[in-house]
Amino acid sequence: MSGPLHVPVLLDRCVSLLDPALAAPGSVVVDATLGLAGHSEALLTRCPEAHLIGIDRDVHALELAAERLAPFAGRTSLVHAVYDEIPDVLADLGIAAVQGILFDLGVSSMQLDVRERGFAYAEDAPLDMRMNDTEGLTAAEVLNTYPAADLARILRAYGEEKFSRQIARAIVAEREREPFTSSARLVELLYRVIPAPARRTGGHPAKRTFQALRIEVNEELDVLGRAIPAALDSISVGGRVVVMSYHSLEDRMVKHEFAERTRSTAPPDLPVVPEEYLPEMRLLTRGAEKANEAEIAENPRAASVRLRAVERTRGGKAA
Repeated sequence: MSGPLHVPVLLDRCVSLLDPALAAPGSVVVDATLGLAGHSEALLTRCPEAHLIGIDRDVHALELAAERLAPFAGRTSLVHAVYDEIPDVLADLGIAAVQGILFDLGVSSMQLDVRERGFAYAEDAPLDMRMNDTEGLTAAEVLNTYPAADLARILRAYGEEKFSRQIARAIVAEREREPFTSSARLVELLYRVIPAPARRTGGHPAKRTFQALRIEVNEELDVLGRAIPAALDSISVGGRVVVMSYHSLEDRMVKHEFAERTRSTAPPDLPVVPEEYLPEMRLLTRGAEKANEAEIAENPRAASVRLRAVERTRGGKAA
């Protein structure tokens, strides 16, 4: 269960952005990445008219979230799903449109803190990394079966790792001796392959490789590429979408989709812009907002967060 060590990232800011859209009776907010339900608990507390739909692919997170949200029985619907399935979840619940959607992307505090899940590189653990640990390839299976070219590709694309080819070759050579099963051996290999000058900058030398493996195992960028448009199509006029991302790959995707929805489609020389050419949404944030020093001191995981938010201003598919 979440305790005092679990501090939701940018909690007050997320609630303040969503609150204006959730004032009316019958309003619905989707927490698309429920996790330990810290943000959801705050939304239900501060927005007493709102009903919450909590989505998570991790069955263990759903169990813990259900305990935490028990005081709000009757105002919650918790669903085991991936967040690109928002349209299906809403259809199953008979909901045409919602007034708010929150994404807190990346790996959750619970997943990082449970050693057996294999997300953290700081201690030896099984190389799993599945957010839904009931199905799909594990990180160990990726390491032990992908050709060197594919390993290099995901390390470069998803981890932005400069030494992707050298690491991939070393992984293939090492797994011929013995298959990978735990994180310590992979971390040891990375220390051996990445040159010492490069290890002294940019954080832990395993950070980029572990990020790349996690993204590949969970298909995170593919899912996000479907989820953000689906979320934007699911909100009513006045509805808001808030997204927190933790690395540049996610943030670029969110930024691009928000930019597409907030620009006019009118030809540049029109003296008066007809309504059908006006943007369907407006930005609520100037660029990507970051956590301040006080929040980072309280919660180090907030150091890399980038928050963006939009509001629907005119009709769309769900308006």
